[in-house]
Formats: sequence, C-alpha cells, structure tokens
Amino acid sequence: MLHCMTSEPEQQIGVGTQDAFQRLWTPHRMAYIQGENKPTGPGAGDGCPFCAIPAKSDEDGLIVKRGEQVYAVLNLYPYNGGHLMIVPYRHVADYTDLTEPETVELAELTKQAMTALRTASGAHGFNIGMNQGTVAGAGIAAHLHQHIVPRWGGDTNFMPVIGHTKVLPQLLADTRKMLAEAWPTDSGPSGA
Repeated sequence: MLHCMTSEPEQQIGVGTQDAFQRLWTPHRMAYIQGENKPTGPGAGDGCPFCAIPAKSDEDGLIVKRGEQVYAVLNLYPYNGGHLMIVPYRHVADYTDLTEPETVELAELTKQAMTALRTASGAHGFNIGMNQGTVAGAGIAAHLHQHIVPRWGGDTNFMPVIGHTKVLPQLLADTRKMLAEAWPTDSGPSGA
C-alpha cells in the first residue's frame, strides 16, 4: 500500500484572522500551472521532456520500465499516487502514426503497469487514456503518451472538489522504486 507521511501542518503567520481551517499547501503544483517543463514548440528538439527523459537514469527520470519501443514513467504531476504514462521513444503526436511494434508494446506495457499497480498498491480500478491534441486536453500534444491512473474505492474526497488539491501520500521516488520492484518479470513480446 502507499504509505502516508505524518507531520504537523505548517502554520503561516500574517495571513489574516485565525480560523478553524488547516491549510494544505501544494506549491509544486505552481510549476505545472506556470508551464514548467513544457516544450517551446512541436519538434523533438524543442525541449520535449518525453524525448529527454530516456537519457536520464531510471531514478532521475522516474522511469519504471524501459521497453524496446516505449517506456513507462511516473507522471510528474500525478492525478493519483502511482499515475503512470506509457510513452514511445519516438517523437510522434498521433496514435495513428505509431508503428505496429510501438502499438503492440504500448498495449503490453499498459497491461504490465496495471499488474504492477495492483501488486504494489492494491489498485481497485484504472482510468486509462490519451488526450490527442491540445483541444482534447493534451498537456504535451506533440509527443504521444498514454495515462494509467490507478483508482481505489473512496479515493475521491472533498480535497480535489472543494480545495482543487490532490493529496498524495508518497514521494515520487518512493513510488517509482515500489512499482519497479513490483513490475512483472514476464515482459511479453519485446523481451524487455
């Protein structure tokens, strides 16, 4: 299971009249809101993070599994703990532009990711999908990536709805290690 860190909430002095609310600050989200790590253009050389990640170590790039055509990486701005993405190494924007080997391995790593998430964290279900194009919600539309978001019964509460904040109980480095250790050893057709 994902582990919860316990600590006292930080008190911020000078924010107005004291009230009964405790505040959960998530300043790391501001990087996403302000577009940090966003490409400057559509090309592979325009700062695409999905092209840069494979050159990093697994730990530094948050890579959980490397295949021959695609890789599994933790989302730096996750919707839920364990939120993975399956990404082709090749800089390609549209699902229909994938080669057959890329399509097959993307599907195989998706199945393996589901198995690893069930093993490591007891996920009850999943949201799996791709946002194709900026108008469809793709944050990085120029490089295809498929989201795998683990879900648990009761994992939605008032925080995202009222507070527009997602509480994540584990650091990304710890989640990456846990999932890499739980990844199935039978790697399917690619042998990766």
